[in-house]
Amino acid sequence: MIPVPPRILVARDPVDFRKGIAGLAAVCEVHLGEEPLDGTLFVFANRRRNGLKMLVWTHGGFLMLYKRLEKGRFRWPPMQADRGVITQAELAALMEGIDLSRARRLSRWNPKKRSADADRRG
Repeated sequence: MIPVPPRILVARDPVDFRKGIAGLAAVCEVHLGEEPLDGTLFVFANRRRNGLKMLVWTHGGFLMLYKRLEKGRFRWPPMQADRGVITQAELAALMEGIDLSRARRLSRWNPKKRSADADRRG
């Protein structure tokens, strides 16, 4: 089973798909400045954007996934930096070939968290 990652990070720039697990882990550390062992799912694309490689540390080892589109290209959501954080739903859409560069997120409302002191007074 693939674990539910605490965070999904997409690298904006393409990577050389000849890289294996060690090479992608080095990209995480050197180019992105991220710790590849923290459970984050890292998503990379090739230059043609028709392939995705994903890397995640789980239960004492790395898991690498690879998806290639036979037609079309993967489209990232807009990013301000060399990386972006996406949700599990966005990753699922991306893997289905949905163009995230044109998707727009609807505004959401979440209730304010109550503090533990307020719960005790309550």
